[in-house]
Amino acid sequence: MMHERMVQKRLLVVDDEPTNLRVLKQLLAEDYRLLFAKSGEEALRLAQRELPDLILLDVMMPGMSGFEVCASLKQDDNTRAIPVIFVTALKDEIDEARGLDLGAVDYITKPISPAIVRARIKTHLSLVQADELKRSRLQVIQCLGRASEYKDNETGLHILRMSHYSRIIALAYGFSETVADDLLHAAPMHDVGKIGIPDNIMQKPGKLTDEEFAQMKHHPQIGAEILGDCDSDLMRLARVVALGHHEKWDGSGYPQGLVGTDIPVEARIVALADVFDALTSKRPYKEAWSVEQALGFIREQSGRHFDPHLVTLLEQELDKILEIKARWSED
Repeated sequence: MMHERMVQKRLLVVDDEPTNLRVLKQLLAEDYRLLFAKSGEEALRLAQRELPDLILLDVMMPGMSGFEVCASLKQDDNTRAIPVIFVTALKDEIDEARGLDLGAVDYITKPISPAIVRARIKTHLSLVQADELKRSRLQVIQCLGRASEYKDNETGLHILRMSHYSRIIALAYGFSETVADDLLHAAPMHDVGKIGIPDNIMQKPGKLTDEEFAQMKHHPQIGAEILGDCDSDLMRLARVVALGHHEKWDGSGYPQGLVGTDIPVEARIVALADVFDALTSKRPYKEAWSVEQALGFIREQSGRHFDPHLVTLLEQELDKILEIKARWSED
C-alpha cells in the first residue's frame, strides 16, 4: 500500500468554494494525492513548494483570478511545465482563447461530469509522461555520445558543432523543424561504436596498419548493435546515422558499400557535417584547415564521397554554419 501511495500523481485543486473542493476530493482522492488551495495566492505558494503533476484551477475567484494564477505559473521556470486545466461554471462568461493563450491545456465546466474530469486528467498526465519519456531517451543518447568522446581525440565541441551543422543542412534539404531537431539530437551518436574498438587502435598516434584499420571499420556496425532495434523514432534515427555515416556516394564506403540515394539521407548529412568540422578543427595530429581549403576538398569529393546536392546546400548555408563554428570555437 505504501508503494502505491508513493507513485500516485499529485494534483493541486484550486477553488474558493469549499463545496467544490469536497466534490473533487470525493471524486479523485482514491487515485491521486490531492493538494487543496482556496485562493490564487495560496495556489502559487503550494505549486512552488510541492510542484504538483497537474493543477485544476477555478477561473472566477476573489483576489487573483485563475487567469492571473496561470500567467504567474507559466512565467516561472519551476512551474511552467505543470499542465493547468481550468474549471469554470457554465454561467461564467469565460474567454477560453485567453486561457489557452496563457498556457492552460484544457477547460472543464461546472457542474462537473465525473467521467469527463477523470478522462481529461488521465489524458494530460499521459501527455506529460510521454514528454518525460522523450526527454529520458534524449538524455540516454547524450550520455552515450559523451561516452564515445572518451575513446576518441575529438572534443565535445566538435560533436556540438557537427550536430548543429547537420540540423542546418537538414532544414535546407527540406526537413521539418521537428525532424531536423531529431537529427540534431541523433548526430552525436554517429561514433558511439568506437566504444567497442580497442584503445591501442583508438589512441594510436600514428597511421593505422591495414589490420588495425579493418578493426576500426567495424565501429558503425558496433554502434548499430549498441543502439539496437528500439521503438523510439529518435533511437532508430541514431542507429541509421551510426550505421551509415561512413558510406560514400560512389559506393566505396563501409560497412555496406551502399551507393547514392541507397544511403539514408540522414547519414549522408551527418557524414558531410562531420568531415567539414573535422577538417576545419585542430587536432593533436593536424592543424585546422581554412574554410576555403575544406570547401575545396569537399567540392573535389562531391559525387565521390559526398552527395552533390548536399555539398551545394552546405555552401548555400555557409554563413549559418560559420556562425555555429564561431559560437563554439575551440579557442
